[in-house]
Amino acid sequence: MKRTWVKDVVEKVGKKVVLFGWINSKRDHGEVVFLDLRDRSGVVQLVGGKELAEFSLEDVVAVEGKVTTRDPRFFNPRLATGKVEVQVEKITLISSAKTLPFDIYGSGKEINEEVRLKYRYLDLRRPRLQRNLYLRHQALQLFRRFLTEEGFWEIETPNLSKSTPEGARDFLVPSRLHPGKFYALPQSPQQYKQLLMVAGIERYFQIATCFRDEDLRADRQFEFKQVDIEMSFVERDDVLEVVEKIVTQVAEALGKKIYQKPFPRLTYQEAMKKFHQDKFDLRENKKEDVLAFAWVIDFPLFEKTETREINPMHHPFTAPHPEDIKLLDKDPLAVRSWQYDLVCNGEEVGGGSIRITDPKIQEKIFRILGHSPQEIKEKFGHLLEAFEYGVPPHGGIALGFDRLVSFFAGEESIREVIAFPVNASGRTAVMDAPSEVAPSQLEELGIRVVGKKK
Repeated sequence: MKRTWVKDVVEKVGKKVVLFGWINSKRDHGEVVFLDLRDRSGVVQLVGGKELAEFSLEDVVAVEGKVTTRDPRFFNPRLATGKVEVQVEKITLISSAKTLPFDIYGSGKEINEEVRLKYRYLDLRRPRLQRNLYLRHQALQLFRRFLTEEGFWEIETPNLSKSTPEGARDFLVPSRLHPGKFYALPQSPQQYKQLLMVAGIERYFQIATCFRDEDLRADRQFEFKQVDIEMSFVERDDVLEVVEKIVTQVAEALGKKIYQKPFPRLTYQEAMKKFHQDKFDLRENKKEDVLAFAWVIDFPLFEKTETREINPMHHPFTAPHPEDIKLLDKDPLAVRSWQYDLVCNGEEVGGGSIRITDPKIQEKIFRILGHSPQEIKEKFGHLLEAFEYGVPPHGGIALGFDRLVSFFAGEESIREVIAFPVNASGRTAVMDAPSEVAPSQLEELGIRVVGKKK
């Protein structure tokens, strides 16, 4: 007999079914024993004799039985299957479960996160996280659907790439075939998507995995997902309008309310004057369950940081405002850019820009940032050469997918919407990574560990 999902038993009254799942709860009344069976789709009550008493919570079982209607006095309004139950005719233990290290039926937020992540495969059984992962799945499909409807093509770019300065530390991968040389995992697909515009793709997107060796916090992981978008023959407003439409479609399809449409636009100066930062929350009542999106535009092209006299506000491929190009040589910190950020409820959820397509201006930006002619050739020569073969004006954005999903799910930390996140100390606890490797592997790569940081 074919398996029935728990959620579908309500349509099988009077019929026999085969169910598979986990024992969710147990109530032993002596002659009659009740078990709640859980699969991914829901929970249903099982009824049987003493033979059911031998099963424990979280045992994995197979059940054969007949679906019947419950006595109306015992309907359970908390369950979608609360008006029916399954009279067990046969139950088989598939896999027994020992006592769990923590409760998986509540929210879990009161449990030490280190412990939860160590046993993440158990933590993920809790209904809240199951809902979060399903919502993440829905969001992925919605972005793909709406971007495709807008004429974008989904194209994958390499995860083994070249180390280039993009603002954070790279994760390096040693090459066995080229001893002493390294790949870098991409901080973003930035240069590849610009090369796709040179290739004539015109509208590209990718749900890209990106890697940055940064200090961790609630909204940051070593690897993360971004909805990466690039468009040719566009100006800033064209990009903002398309992205705003898609983000609105996804949010509303997931049942979220938008605080204000169209999204307000504030210049960087206006945001700093009004909110004293460029990531702000427009809601008057911060407890409202709405998404207050807003655009921030007209950023400075460069900024001064604690470690550098001049640094890109966004990245070195951002186009300067045409009116300010004349200031590049004499007052670069006064130059405005075509950068734009998308903020929501006090957090940045996306950033992009119109790109530089003039090789001379791009080289000048690199020089202002302190790169020597040799460094420019080694790190960016491929891009500058590509621009000599006919490059369309283009721009795009990277939306923080994990951050958006956390807002859709009503979670404060992106770790709550990622299946296997690293913990606060940067370890993938389930796998106990990072870990040491065999000396033979290091020898094959021509690597010798000379010391460890304390």
